[in-house]
Amino acid sequence: MKKIFRKIHLWLSVPFGLVITLICFSGAMLVFENEVNEWSRPDLYYVETVKESSLPMDKLLEKVAMTLPDSVSVTGVSISSDPGRAYQVSLSKPRRASLYVDQYTGEVKGKSERSGFFMFMFRMHRWLLDSMNPGNEGIFWGKMIVGVSTLLLVFVLISGIVIWWPRTRKALKNSLKITATKGWRRFWYDLHVAGGMYALIFLLAMALTGLTWSFPWYRMAFYKIFGVEVQQRVAQGHEQKSDVQKGGTKPASHQKKKPFAYWQEVYDKLSRQNPEYKQISISSGTASVSFNRFGNQRASDRYSFNTDNGEFTETSLYQHQDKSGKIRGWIYSIHVGNWGGMFTRILAFIAALIGAALPLTGYYLWIKKLKTVQK
Repeated sequence: MKKIFRKIHLWLSVPFGLVITLICFSGAMLVFENEVNEWSRPDLYYVETVKESSLPMDKLLEKVAMTLPDSVSVTGVSISSDPGRAYQVSLSKPRRASLYVDQYTGEVKGKSERSGFFMFMFRMHRWLLDSMNPGNEGIFWGKMIVGVSTLLLVFVLISGIVIWWPRTRKALKNSLKITATKGWRRFWYDLHVAGGMYALIFLLAMALTGLTWSFPWYRMAFYKIFGVEVQQRVAQGHEQKSDVQKGGTKPASHQKKKPFAYWQEVYDKLSRQNPEYKQISISSGTASVSFNRFGNQRASDRYSFNTDNGEFTETSLYQHQDKSGKIRGWIYSIHVGNWGGMFTRILAFIAALIGAALPLTGYYLWIKKLKTVQK
């Protein structure tokens, strides 16, 4: 049986090993992207002086709106519980565009954008630097190769455990040691075997969740395991979008006169109700509150409010939301390793680096073995 798994392990690893290395390494580089950005650009993310009170939100956002082209408008604002962090103001275009603003002075500090390094790593991780334009066959080749390689990684990891899992507890203890005093070959062998065992759970979790972005058939099956129908979730999304559009078009003239009316009042209410909030985000007619908790890091309580008077019309606490509203956040949190705070992020970073090293150590051992056989 082990001979069969050894062949599976080898012949899946050889052609796709380098791709797996690139995917894992680029993923590791993205784990602490936010921290690196904030460390390198504190002037963008933090205000110079924290004052007793910030500008009223309508005046602040009107100041921001005056700096924008006529074709771009303010669509929302995100406020951290840290008074030293600048407000993040969302824009109508381009997609996911936002600005950081000093809430005490109204100064626009700059745009939120990925640095060249992290954009390179993100494109490597998702598409192997390929563009998101389909080829002549209508296939996104970079995304396809990443998906296939990730799927094969699952089989490589499982076959590796079958091959090297020891039969006794004493042998297991020895298999988990990495020796650096018995030559390079022994060191790379130990790193390949022990490293794979240490990182197994995290690598499997990252691979199995990552595949939901690669293949629709896999995503549907994955969601179904947790009792979520993808088509129903999409339909609900369209339904919600239609409701928002219907609700947003009715008071259009009113919004032009007072586009940010009652946003300050909504924020004040939510911050009083949720003194331990991490971030409060507000847009026209909706708001959300997130917290510093373990688990789904995209979890939030959601609110709807009347744009004519600021009164709340609907409350949807995270604990009462259905599975379709939770599973995507859980998938993302497990994939990037932030579900357990900084500790699990560090483990995810180390596991991803080990995942990048496994094919390289495997190539080394394979080439050494081929040379020995030839002699």
